[in-house]
Amino acid sequence: MNILVGQDAVDDLLRVLDLEHIDGDIYRGVGPQVAPQRVFGGQVAGQALVAAGRTIGSDRHVHSLHGYFVRPGDSTLPIVYEVERIRDGRSFSVRRVVALQQGKTIFFMSASFHIGETGLEHADAMPDVPPPGEVPTLAERLADTPDRLGIWARTPRPIDVRYIGQSGFARSGDRPSSNEQRVWMKVDGKLPDDPLIHTCVLTYASDLTLLDTVLNQHGEVWGPGGYLGTSLDHAMWFHRPFRADEWFLYDAVSPSASGGRGLATGQFFAADGGHIASAVQEGLLRAMPAIPPGVP
Repeated sequence: MNILVGQDAVDDLLRVLDLEHIDGDIYRGVGPQVAPQRVFGGQVAGQALVAAGRTIGSDRHVHSLHGYFVRPGDSTLPIVYEVERIRDGRSFSVRRVVALQQGKTIFFMSASFHIGETGLEHADAMPDVPPPGEVPTLAERLADTPDRLGIWARTPRPIDVRYIGQSGFARSGDRPSSNEQRVWMKVDGKLPDDPLIHTCVLTYASDLTLLDTVLNQHGEVWGPGGYLGTSLDHAMWFHRPFRADEWFLYDAVSPSASGGRGLATGQFFAADGGHIASAVQEGLLRAMPAIPPGVP
């Protein structure tokens, strides 16, 4: 099986985000060429935002979204997105999107679009971190433990992900606990100039590592001897223009975990230090037993 990487993987992601118009405000999306059985949450959120954006004029850009993952999606089936035009005001437009498979809701989202105005300006400063060129890729970091790559090794990789420190794919017991998780990311190729595409790709990327921040707080990892996780809800705010095919830092912390759920918050910074977006996610985390010796 040839796993798509680089521009080939980026082109596959753009195909996934290029929804088919069915009728009125109804769209249909498909998954990547190679995918796990369960649909990746970032894919559903990104496609839902594409559907919402298709009903908005070019003078308005998304500034926030709030979504809930209701059921696991089946990657072998298309997803239908129904858009409801909640409001079109002088400055803001609001859309509600429902994602369905076999007549059942798997995800729903509200998104707000703004014409853009001038006003007060301030932002948190980007933390002092090594530049992306000095940080190993995820493949390089896990070269000595290829068995820990999991699904990541078997699916297209349109995003170059570089953890500053150990990732959640490390072996159980090899990851020191840390209060924050910092990851450099960028699309591993070139994107068109459409700002909506960059916003949808950042939404896709935001789901790749945020829940891992909860495990990082405890030095825990994904997989056997660690945890299984799934996103429950996801919210984002977009503050300033950016390009997702240029490096951005995902600086995240986990303020709380309890009752089998964990909360993580993240801030995105462009390489020049500009605060471009923020994200919050809660996920379900369940301990996964280690594989007994001798069991493949």
